[in-house]
Amino acid sequence: MNRWKPFDQIGKLITPNISASSVRTILHEAGLHRRKAHKVVYLTKSHKDARKRWAKDHKEWRKVDWERVIWSDECYVYIGDDRGTVWVTRGVDEEFDEACVIPMFKQSSLHIMVWACIMKADKGLLVVLEYPGGRGGGMTADRYQVQVLERVLFNYYWQKSEEKGQVVFQQDGAPSHRAKSTTAWLNRNHLKVFPHPANSPDLSPIEPLWHRLKVIIRARPHPPTSLDELKSAVQEAWEQITERDIDAHVNHMED
Repeated sequence: MNRWKPFDQIGKLITPNISASSVRTILHEAGLHRRKAHKVVYLTKSHKDARKRWAKDHKEWRKVDWERVIWSDECYVYIGDDRGTVWVTRGVDEEFDEACVIPMFKQSSLHIMVWACIMKADKGLLVVLEYPGGRGGGMTADRYQVQVLERVLFNYYWQKSEEKGQVVFQQDGAPSHRAKSTTAWLNRNHLKVFPHPANSPDLSPIEPLWHRLKVIIRARPHPPTSLDELKSAVQEAWEQITERDIDAHVNHMED
């Protein structure tokens, strides 16, 4: 069965033809339903193997362990970011089956990049990253260390360590994160890093908050039309995200 084909088209493939409602009834009885297709990052076999190793390494972690992780991430926010819904026919247990999700790839548009961090019951700061763009003008290791690690993370990390005991810092595998100079900065400042497999935003509870942030921006009566307006809209949307929103995702890490 083609999972993406609408019910009325499926009905026309059958002899004699049947209606879309009949197709829906038949599939429902077989445990298959029409649902929104999730968009996921494209994964190679090596990515999948690394994710499995990561899961095995942390399968004994409990909620108290996950609550001591500082989760961080960057996100592009686009002007005119309005993506439609794609529907797929799937079973209850196939929500993230490869046949039922949409791989996502990089997009280009007028955008800003923001960085933020969270912990259980705590919303860290959101930073709009500044860089010139163009060839060689992206988010380099030096810019990441100055704008994020030195200005924001250092004080936050040690404040939370005093409150919670030993905390660890999660960052993904972006080039500016895994650069030797960044690793040296983290070691020099005694920040303990939490391992994170490549291409695995779904393994971080901060990732769903980007979706929430974009939903808030799209719901504005007048969408941003300039970069300055977009920066203000992002900061205002971040303020609307609550600790309850954060905890809902951190609490699922053990699962």
